[in-house]
Amino acid sequence: MNVTEMTAKMASGKGFIAALDQSGGSTPKALKGYGIEEGAWSTDEEMFGLIHQMRTRIITSAAFTGEKVIGAILFERTMDGDAGGKPVPAALIERGVVPFIKIDKGLEDEKDGVQLMKPMPELDALLERSKALGVYGTKERSVINSANPAGIAAVVKQQFEVGKQVLAHGMMPIIEPEVNIKSETRAACDTILLAEILKNLDELPEGTQVMLKLSLPIVPGTFDPLVAHPKVLRVVALSGGYKRPEACVELAKNAGIIASFSRALLEDLRHQMTDAEFDASLAGAIDEIFTGSTVKSA
Repeated sequence: MNVTEMTAKMASGKGFIAALDQSGGSTPKALKGYGIEEGAWSTDEEMFGLIHQMRTRIITSAAFTGEKVIGAILFERTMDGDAGGKPVPAALIERGVVPFIKIDKGLEDEKDGVQLMKPMPELDALLERSKALGVYGTKERSVINSANPAGIAAVVKQQFEVGKQVLAHGMMPIIEPEVNIKSETRAACDTILLAEILKNLDELPEGTQVMLKLSLPIVPGTFDPLVAHPKVLRVVALSGGYKRPEACVELAKNAGIIASFSRALLEDLRHQMTDAEFDASLAGAIDEIFTGSTVKSA
Protein backbone atom coordinates (compact mmCIF):
# COMPACT_ATOMS: atom_id res chain seq x y z
CA MET A 1 0.00 0.00 0.00
CA ASN A 2 1.21 3.49 -0.80
CA VAL A 3 0.09 6.60 1.11
CA THR A 4 -2.85 7.23 -1.24
CA GLU A 5 -4.07 3.67 -0.77
CA MET A 6 -3.66 3.94 3.00
CA THR A 7 -5.67 7.17 3.05
CA ALA A 8 -8.45 5.52 1.05
CA LYS A 9 -8.48 2.56 3.44
CA MET A 10 -8.70 4.87 6.46
CA ALA A 11 -11.45 6.95 4.85
CA SER A 12 -13.81 4.17 3.85
CA GLY A 13 -12.35 0.76 4.67
CA LYS A 14 -14.63 -1.68 6.50
CA GLY A 15 -13.11 -2.78 9.77
CA PHE A 16 -11.38 -1.28 12.80
CA ILE A 17 -8.00 -0.15 14.14
CA ALA A 18 -6.21 -2.37 16.65
CA ALA A 19 -4.43 -0.48 19.45
CA LEU A 20 -1.20 -2.36 20.25
CA ASP A 21 0.45 0.62 21.90
CA GLN A 22 0.66 -0.09 25.63
CA SER A 23 3.66 1.88 26.90
CA GLY A 24 5.98 1.35 29.87
CA GLY A 25 3.44 2.32 32.52
CA SER A 26 0.64 0.11 31.21
CA THR A 27 2.77 -2.84 30.07
CA PRO A 28 2.71 -4.79 33.39
CA LYS A 29 -1.10 -4.63 33.43
CA ALA A 30 -1.26 -5.76 29.79
CA LEU A 31 1.08 -8.67 30.52
CA LYS A 32 -0.92 -9.68 33.59
CA GLY A 33 -4.06 -9.75 31.43
CA TYR A 34 -2.13 -12.00 29.05
CA GLY A 35 -1.36 -14.38 31.92
CA ILE A 36 2.22 -13.27 32.68
CA GLU A 37 2.69 -12.13 36.29
CA GLU A 38 5.08 -9.33 37.26
CA GLY A 39 7.70 -11.72 38.69
CA ALA A 40 8.30 -13.18 35.24
CA TRP A 41 10.83 -10.44 34.36
CA SER A 42 13.61 -8.72 36.25
CA THR A 43 14.44 -5.79 33.93
CA ASP A 44 12.52 -3.39 31.71
CA GLU A 45 14.20 -4.95 28.68
CA GLU A 46 12.84 -8.38 29.62
CA MET A 47 9.38 -6.87 30.21
CA PHE A 48 9.36 -5.17 26.81
CA GLY A 49 10.61 -8.37 25.24
CA LEU A 50 7.61 -10.24 26.63
CA ILE A 51 5.10 -7.66 25.42
CA HIS A 52 6.77 -7.67 21.99
CA GLN A 53 6.33 -11.45 21.83
CA MET A 54 2.64 -10.97 22.58
CA ARG A 55 2.25 -8.31 19.90
CA THR A 56 4.12 -10.26 17.24
CA ARG A 57 1.96 -13.29 18.03
CA ILE A 58 -1.07 -11.11 17.32
CA ILE A 59 0.36 -9.45 14.20
CA THR A 60 1.44 -12.76 12.64
CA SER A 61 -1.78 -14.62 13.49
CA ALA A 62 -3.82 -15.86 10.54
CA ALA A 63 -6.77 -13.94 12.02
CA PHE A 64 -4.99 -10.57 11.87
CA THR A 65 -5.35 -9.28 8.31
CA GLY A 66 -6.51 -6.15 6.53
CA GLU A 67 -9.81 -7.81 5.73
CA LYS A 68 -11.20 -6.75 9.14
CA VAL A 69 -8.30 -4.95 10.86
CA ILE A 70 -7.64 -1.90 8.69
CA GLY A 71 -5.03 -0.28 10.95
CA ALA A 72 -2.81 -0.87 13.98
CA ILE A 73 -1.34 1.62 16.47
CA LEU A 74 2.14 0.66 17.65
CA PHE A 75 4.30 1.51 20.65
CA GLU A 76 7.68 2.92 19.54
CA ARG A 77 9.58 -0.21 20.62
CA THR A 78 7.13 -2.37 18.67
CA MET A 79 7.61 -0.24 15.57
CA ASP A 80 11.38 -0.71 15.88
CA GLY A 81 11.09 -4.50 16.24
CA ASP A 82 10.50 -7.36 13.84
CA ALA A 83 7.51 -9.64 13.22
CA GLY A 84 7.94 -12.78 11.17
CA GLY A 85 11.45 -11.69 10.18
CA LYS A 86 10.37 -8.28 8.86
CA PRO A 87 10.18 -4.79 10.39
CA VAL A 88 6.77 -4.54 12.09
CA PRO A 89 5.42 -1.70 9.88
CA ALA A 90 6.38 -3.65 6.73
CA ALA A 91 4.81 -6.84 8.12
CA LEU A 92 1.56 -4.95 8.77
CA ILE A 93 1.49 -3.30 5.34
CA GLU A 94 2.05 -6.70 3.71
CA ARG A 95 -1.11 -7.90 5.49
CA GLY A 96 -3.10 -4.87 4.36
CA VAL A 97 -2.99 -3.20 7.79
CA VAL A 98 -2.12 0.53 7.96
CA PRO A 99 0.53 1.26 10.64
CA PHE A 100 0.34 4.14 13.14
CA ILE A 101 2.71 5.10 15.98
CA LYS A 102 1.82 6.31 19.49
CA ILE A 103 3.79 9.53 19.97
CA ASP A 104 2.75 10.92 23.36
CA LYS A 105 5.08 10.44 26.33
CA GLY A 106 2.41 10.19 29.00
CA LEU A 107 0.25 12.64 30.91
CA GLU A 108 0.84 15.64 33.12
CA ASP A 109 -0.77 15.82 36.57
CA GLU A 110 -4.43 16.83 36.53
CA LYS A 111 -5.22 20.54 36.32
CA ASP A 112 -8.58 22.14 35.54
CA GLY A 113 -10.16 18.68 35.39
CA VAL A 114 -7.86 17.42 32.60
CA GLN A 115 -4.47 15.86 31.99
CA LEU A 116 -2.44 17.41 29.20
CA MET A 117 0.31 15.54 27.35
CA LYS A 118 3.85 15.80 28.61
CA PRO A 119 6.33 17.67 26.36
CA MET A 120 7.65 15.80 23.31
CA PRO A 121 10.99 17.48 22.54
CA GLU A 122 12.15 14.67 20.23
CA LEU A 123 8.91 14.45 18.24
CA ASP A 124 10.32 15.68 14.91
CA ALA A 125 13.04 13.02 14.98
CA LEU A 126 10.52 10.29 15.86
CA LEU A 127 8.22 11.38 13.02
CA GLU A 128 11.06 11.30 10.50
CA ARG A 129 12.13 7.82 11.64
CA SER A 130 8.57 6.51 11.67
CA LYS A 131 7.79 7.81 8.20
CA ALA A 132 10.99 6.23 6.86
CA LEU A 133 9.75 2.86 8.17
CA GLY A 134 6.48 3.25 6.25
CA VAL A 135 4.31 4.38 9.18
CA TYR A 136 1.24 6.28 7.93
CA GLY A 137 0.14 8.23 10.99
CA THR A 138 0.32 8.91 14.71
CA LYS A 139 -1.78 8.82 17.85
CA GLU A 140 -1.62 11.12 20.87
CA ARG A 141 -3.69 10.84 24.06
CA SER A 142 -4.92 13.35 26.65
CA VAL A 143 -7.56 12.73 29.34
CA ILE A 144 -10.63 14.75 30.34
CA ASN A 145 -11.94 13.94 33.83
CA SER A 146 -14.53 16.65 34.38
CA ALA A 147 -16.54 19.25 32.46
CA ASN A 148 -14.21 22.20 32.96
CA PRO A 149 -14.48 24.40 29.84
CA ALA A 150 -11.02 25.93 30.26
CA GLY A 151 -9.39 22.53 30.80
CA ILE A 152 -11.12 20.93 27.81
CA ALA A 153 -10.21 23.89 25.60
CA ALA A 154 -6.56 23.50 26.67
CA VAL A 155 -6.59 19.78 25.87
CA VAL A 156 -8.04 20.28 22.40
CA LYS A 157 -5.72 23.19 21.62
CA GLN A 158 -2.66 21.12 22.58
CA GLN A 159 -3.92 18.13 20.59
CA PHE A 160 -4.36 20.19 17.42
CA GLU A 161 -0.98 21.92 17.86
CA VAL A 162 0.73 18.52 17.94
CA GLY A 163 -1.50 17.35 15.10
CA LYS A 164 -0.28 20.22 12.93
CA GLN A 165 3.31 19.21 13.67
CA VAL A 166 2.47 15.68 12.48
CA LEU A 167 0.76 17.01 9.35
CA ALA A 168 3.86 19.05 8.53
CA HIS A 169 5.75 15.75 8.22
CA GLY A 170 3.19 14.42 5.73
CA MET A 171 1.65 12.03 8.27
CA MET A 172 -1.92 11.58 9.53
CA PRO A 173 -2.56 12.47 13.20
CA ILE A 174 -5.13 10.62 15.29
CA ILE A 175 -6.18 13.22 17.85
CA GLU A 176 -7.32 11.54 21.08
CA PRO A 177 -8.85 13.70 23.85
CA GLU A 178 -10.24 10.81 25.92
CA VAL A 179 -13.23 11.48 28.18
CA ASN A 180 -13.01 9.34 31.32
CA ILE A 181 -16.11 7.11 31.15
CA LYS A 182 -16.26 7.20 34.97
CA SER A 183 -16.61 10.99 35.00
CA GLU A 184 -19.68 12.23 36.86
CA THR A 185 -20.02 15.01 34.26
CA ARG A 186 -19.47 12.82 31.20
CA ALA A 187 -22.40 14.09 29.12
CA ALA A 188 -21.32 17.71 29.67
CA CYS A 189 -17.73 16.76 28.81
CA ASP A 190 -18.95 15.34 25.49
CA THR A 191 -20.84 18.53 24.67
CA ILE A 192 -17.96 20.88 25.50
CA LEU A 193 -15.48 18.62 23.70
CA LEU A 194 -17.59 18.57 20.54
CA ALA A 195 -17.72 22.39 20.43
CA GLU A 196 -13.96 22.73 20.97
CA ILE A 197 -13.09 20.16 18.32
CA LEU A 198 -15.38 21.84 15.78
CA LYS A 199 -13.77 25.20 16.52
CA ASN A 200 -10.26 23.81 16.00
CA LEU A 201 -11.27 21.93 12.86
CA ASP A 202 -12.61 25.15 11.35
CA GLU A 203 -9.20 26.77 11.94
CA LEU A 204 -7.35 24.10 9.92
CA PRO A 205 -6.43 25.04 6.34
CA GLU A 206 -8.82 23.92 3.63
CA GLY A 207 -7.94 20.50 2.28
CA THR A 208 -6.38 19.39 5.58
CA GLN A 209 -7.72 16.32 7.35
CA VAL A 210 -7.14 14.68 10.73
CA MET A 211 -8.53 11.60 12.43
CA LEU A 212 -10.22 11.61 15.83
CA LYS A 213 -10.18 8.95 18.55
CA LEU A 214 -12.91 9.59 21.10
CA SER A 215 -14.59 7.89 24.04
CA LEU A 216 -17.97 6.47 23.13
CA PRO A 217 -20.45 9.27 23.93
CA ILE A 218 -23.03 8.89 26.65
CA VAL A 219 -25.70 10.07 24.18
CA PRO A 220 -25.41 8.09 20.91
CA GLY A 221 -24.98 10.29 17.87
CA THR A 222 -23.34 13.15 19.79
CA PHE A 223 -20.35 13.09 17.46
CA ASP A 224 -22.31 12.90 14.19
CA PRO A 225 -21.12 16.41 13.20
CA LEU A 226 -17.51 15.17 13.45
CA VAL A 227 -18.22 12.06 11.38
CA ALA A 228 -19.63 14.29 8.63
CA HIS A 229 -16.98 17.03 8.86
CA PRO A 230 -14.92 17.44 5.65
CA LYS A 231 -11.71 17.93 7.65
CA VAL A 232 -12.13 14.60 9.49
CA LEU A 233 -10.87 11.53 7.64
CA ARG A 234 -12.35 9.07 10.17
CA VAL A 235 -13.70 8.99 13.72
CA VAL A 236 -12.65 5.99 15.80
CA ALA A 237 -13.62 5.05 19.35
CA LEU A 238 -11.64 3.73 22.29
CA SER A 239 -13.14 1.13 24.61
CA GLY A 240 -12.21 3.24 27.64
CA GLY A 241 -12.53 0.46 30.19
CA TYR A 242 -15.69 -1.18 28.87
CA LYS A 243 -15.52 -4.95 28.45
CA ARG A 244 -15.70 -5.95 24.80
CA PRO A 245 -19.41 -6.96 24.65
CA GLU A 246 -20.54 -3.67 26.19
CA ALA A 247 -18.06 -1.63 24.14
CA CYS A 248 -19.34 -3.22 20.92
CA VAL A 249 -22.98 -2.55 21.86
CA GLU A 250 -22.20 1.12 22.54
CA LEU A 251 -20.13 1.34 19.36
CA ALA A 252 -22.96 -0.03 17.24
CA LYS A 253 -25.19 2.85 18.42
CA ASN A 254 -22.92 5.41 16.74
CA ALA A 255 -23.14 5.52 12.95
CA GLY A 256 -19.92 6.16 11.07
CA ILE A 257 -17.62 5.47 14.05
CA ILE A 258 -15.33 2.44 14.04
CA ALA A 259 -13.39 0.87 16.91
CA SER A 260 -9.81 1.43 17.95
CA PHE A 261 -9.78 -0.98 20.88
CA SER A 262 -6.87 -2.19 22.99
CA ARG A 263 -7.94 -4.02 26.16
CA ALA A 264 -11.27 -4.99 24.60
CA LEU A 265 -9.38 -6.68 21.75
CA LEU A 266 -6.85 -8.49 23.93
CA GLU A 267 -8.90 -9.43 26.98
CA ASP A 268 -9.36 -13.14 26.17
CA LEU A 269 -5.82 -13.85 24.92
CA ARG A 270 -3.43 -15.85 27.14
CA HIS A 271 0.18 -16.77 26.53
CA GLN A 272 -0.51 -20.33 27.71
CA MET A 273 -2.84 -20.94 24.74
CA THR A 274 -1.79 -23.18 21.88
CA ASP A 275 -1.44 -21.36 18.56
CA ALA A 276 -4.77 -22.81 17.44
CA GLU A 277 -6.51 -21.65 20.63
CA PHE A 278 -4.87 -18.23 20.37
CA ASP A 279 -5.87 -17.75 16.73
CA ALA A 280 -9.44 -18.85 17.43
CA SER A 281 -9.78 -16.49 20.40
CA LEU A 282 -8.30 -13.58 18.47
CA ALA A 283 -10.54 -14.32 15.47
CA GLY A 284 -13.61 -14.25 17.73
CA ALA A 285 -12.64 -10.89 19.22
CA ILE A 286 -11.90 -9.45 15.77
CA ASP A 287 -15.26 -10.63 14.44
CA GLU A 288 -17.13 -9.08 17.37
CA ILE A 289 -15.36 -5.71 17.07
CA PHE A 290 -15.69 -5.75 13.27
CA THR A 291 -19.46 -6.22 13.64
CA GLY A 292 -19.75 -3.34 16.13
CA SER A 293 -17.79 -1.16 13.71
CA THR A 294 -19.75 -2.02 10.56
CA VAL A 295 -23.26 -3.13 11.59
CA LYS A 296 -25.04 -0.26 13.29
CA SER A 297 -28.18 -0.46 15.44
CA ALA A 298 -31.18 1.73 14.67
